[in-house]
Amino acid sequence: MKSKISAIASWLIVAWICKVFLFSLPYKFSGHPDTQHIFGTIGLWMQDVLSQGLGSWFVQYGAYAVGTVELLASIALLSPLVFMLLKKLNLIKQAPPRELIHGLGGLLATGVMTGAAFFHLVTPLGIEVLHNGKSDGGSLFYAAVSILVLGLVLAALNLPQWLAARSASSNSIRSLNSTER
Repeated sequence: MKSKISAIASWLIVAWICKVFLFSLPYKFSGHPDTQHIFGTIGLWMQDVLSQGLGSWFVQYGAYAVGTVELLASIALLSPLVFMLLKKLNLIKQAPPRELIHGLGGLLATGVMTGAAFFHLVTPLGIEVLHNGKSDGGSLFYAAVSILVLGLVLAALNLPQWLAARSASSNSIRSLNSTER
């Protein structure tokens, strides 16, 4: 029962993370003015604080890089659905464990959003993004923090279950091998 509740909680977290990541992709990949403002502000700060070259690169390519990682995280987090379908259709016999995929995907999402939260807090971007006289009310920052935390929850829910199942499987194989001797 506990693993079923954990699986449902995992899928709810995955749905939120993927919604935020996938809905932001058109902005990141199209050069939307709000995205240019956000990554431009961070890039200019990087030019002053870190290095001219890194900041310039971030202004030009940062949105694409972050968007690509968010897309990869979403694909990974949703991949257990594809594996489940392939297994049902008898196209594959064994799929990677959902717990492992969700645990690692949660860590990837947390990593990306740790960067987002850092840049909101440390750079002139701020918690509340202001662009052309309009405020986002902090929604981007709060979404980033929610994913940062929920990604850790996803890892904490799933990785111990995966490790326990892996350990139990290893112990069964060892006991089978010892009885054969």
